[in-house]
Amino acid sequence: MGRVLAIDYGRKRCGLAVSDPLRICANGLPTVRACDLMAFLKDYCGREQVDCIVVGLPLTTSGELSESNRYIEPFLKHLARELPEMKVERFDERFTSRIAHREMALAGLKKSRREEKELADRMAAVIMLTDWLNSRTLSGNLTPEQEEKETDI
Repeated sequence: MGRVLAIDYGRKRCGLAVSDPLRICANGLPTVRACDLMAFLKDYCGREQVDCIVVGLPLTTSGELSESNRYIEPFLKHLARELPEMKVERFDERFTSRIAHREMALAGLKKSRREEKELADRMAAVIMLTDWLNSRTLSGNLTPEQEEKETDI
């Protein structure tokens, strides 16, 4: 079973997170400049088994697509051309940046560290991927390995 990679896409920087091979937890990857993202993805997917890329779906509080979706769409088209076999899913990313900043404050990080945009982007990607993993488990969409372990319990 392969990993799942999550992208919190931004115009300048992209926060990245990846699951462990069993898809139990999410870990942050280095933040990548948007202009370098495709090269990073091709390299990473060439080294690691990645089965799915989850890209943040920017929605407003009323559930409509936000303005930032207009610069994510061209990236998604480019991704489909460059990695045509890769499964890509969109996932609600509302409030992930706000939650990331709150968690950094609760963790006791100094204000200067909390203001590091790369750290906040990485944490937002981890939060989004964690939510995606949890939604799959709660909806019963377990991987074959996870289903096997469930029946062994």
